[in-house]
Amino acid sequence: MFSTALTLHLFPLHRTTEFSPHHHHHRSSRYRRPHGKPLRINVAKLSSSVKEEIEKPPPVSSEGSDEGNEVLTSWESIGLPPVTAAKRVVLVRHGQSTWNAEGRIQGSSNFSVLTQKGESQAEISRQMLLEDSFDICFSSPLNRSKRTAEVIWGSRAEEIVTDYNLREIDLYSFQGFLKNEGKAKYGEAYLQWQMDAPNFNIDGHYPVRELWSRARSCWKKILTHESRSILVVAHNAVNQALIATAIGLGTEYFRVLLQSNCGVSVLDFIPKSEGGSPEICVNRLNQVI
Repeated sequence: MFSTALTLHLFPLHRTTEFSPHHHHHRSSRYRRPHGKPLRINVAKLSSSVKEEIEKPPPVSSEGSDEGNEVLTSWESIGLPPVTAAKRVVLVRHGQSTWNAEGRIQGSSNFSVLTQKGESQAEISRQMLLEDSFDICFSSPLNRSKRTAEVIWGSRAEEIVTDYNLREIDLYSFQGFLKNEGKAKYGEAYLQWQMDAPNFNIDGHYPVRELWSRARSCWKKILTHESRSILVVAHNAVNQALIATAIGLGTEYFRVLLQSNCGVSVLDFIPKSEGGSPEICVNRLNQVI
């Protein structure tokens, strides 16, 4: 058995024309990191530790786990389908919602809508991504993400494809409470949600473990789709899970890869000549303007 943690290799990022699913399209360099030199994170090898930009958090406790709710922690837990051609996936979190502004626990509820600030954030994202020739847009069906997708997608002719698996993390009885209300009502359970989320159990569910499993199923749909340039508009937690499961990080990385409102993350999937799971490059991580 070999160690399954990842080493991140950093290279200078040149213009995004270097990855071009549509060779006729001249891609903009507007994805550059706002501070300092742009970086490219090439996740392609396994080693004994996680280095550079992602610091490995303390191991999560396995107490209370069972075969039906195993803690997914390693590259071996991830089985991405092979790709026959290079694919780029751009992940965007929705703009600020009314419940974001109120500090209310949303989970997968569908009662909040974008605030005026959220609409403006979505418009900024639209302008940022305007020159990208996406083939398809997958969106969470929840109003806040679907509206963000509609703004970014603009006048493109193709229809947005909603996928229920892209909804936000299911938080069951937690949903709808202001954060201070949740703390007062649930006490120790709320503390575990804050301090040990992978082992947090509510209403008989492990929300973070369920989310990681759901994210893996999303990748199967995304990577087997014929499109090569893909926009995904969803939520903070599910976008974290998508990034983590793509590069082989387990549930202990929940909240390490936080996604801001309308934060943009870009993953490139590169086929291997021998087949099997593709090489993955994290090209952008939570870029905001």
